[in-house]
Amino acid sequence: MGLFDEIKKKLSHEFIDIVEWLDQSNDTLVHRFERYQNEIKNGAKLVVREGQQAVFVNEGQLADVFGPGTYELTTKNLPVLTTLKGWKYGFNSPFKAEVYFVNTRLFTDEKWGTKNPVMLSDERFGLTEIRAFGTYSFRISDPGKFVVNVVGTDGNFTNYEVNEHLKSLIVTRFTDTVGEANLPLELYAANTSELSETCREVMSPEFGRVGIELEKFYIENVSMPEELKKEIFEYSRLDKLDLSRLAQFKAAKAMEAAASNEGGTAGAGMGMGMGFVLAQQMGQMMHPPAAAGPAAAVPPPIPAAVAYYYALGGQQQGPVPFERLKELFAARTINRDTLVWKQGLEAWTPLQEIPELKSFLGGSMPPPLPGA
Repeated sequence: MGLFDEIKKKLSHEFIDIVEWLDQSNDTLVHRFERYQNEIKNGAKLVVREGQQAVFVNEGQLADVFGPGTYELTTKNLPVLTTLKGWKYGFNSPFKAEVYFVNTRLFTDEKWGTKNPVMLSDERFGLTEIRAFGTYSFRISDPGKFVVNVVGTDGNFTNYEVNEHLKSLIVTRFTDTVGEANLPLELYAANTSELSETCREVMSPEFGRVGIELEKFYIENVSMPEELKKEIFEYSRLDKLDLSRLAQFKAAKAMEAAASNEGGTAGAGMGMGMGFVLAQQMGQMMHPPAAAGPAAAVPPPIPAAVAYYYALGGQQQGPVPFERLKELFAARTINRDTLVWKQGLEAWTPLQEIPELKSFLGGSMPPPLPGA
């Protein structure tokens, strides 16, 4: 480039008196206005459009910030820069300052997700892992703070660059939040709205420190390993079903499956067994037992249902029947250490020490043999 070309370039930039930015992309957060040697003409026009703010930086130090509008750049409109420059009686053209245009519109539908499983400890299933993903929306709420703390000297700062930082922050705070929530595993997926709002409240101060407002935060899905899902489904069924009927149902299904195996000895034996059962039932139908005479034994009266009282929050609750007490235990309203009393007990006793209530704790142990 010749000497005269350099002079023409300098003059053409120096006498441009309009400072503005027309955004041609959808992902630019911050754009630095480029001109020759950062020189701005005295009295130049600054145009800031809706959804933008202009930030003036002098030698790495934040100066003035302008919202939407049209301004004439004078010492009156640049009070902070005037103080930094030490202009007592106005300034001569040109003056030097960096101008950053910040996009303040709302950025929506930004994706986040856990790259690695989040480890959780559950009382029933032990150490488990979950994954989650969703979306969030944000906007630049403090352009000056954002430019100084995040952008630095980057001339074209994009949405992709800030998202990498935000996603790491989101995953970290999400992990902390679900760990402290200490919910049963099956309830995470059922409470995504409440969990989303809690996460947003926890994350908002972290975003605000760098000039960003977290507008919305959504958890779209919380997933877990398939084998763990099956265990949870089985656990929920056992909690609702009558175990004796469940055992009878499974035995009937096993007999049906064995009988359908016509080529095997198990099928033959099972078929014979079913035949004997059917024959016995037919015989009972053809020869019903004789009616009981007048001296037949009378069955004893049905025993009255046992009523239980329990302590909750230092207050006596109840009385409730056995089934209701079982439901309260399953819902974690009471636990093995809850004090319980019924007719015949001398004092309040922990639930785990009452024989008929030990079935709540899982497993089954036969009573001691008589005379043992």
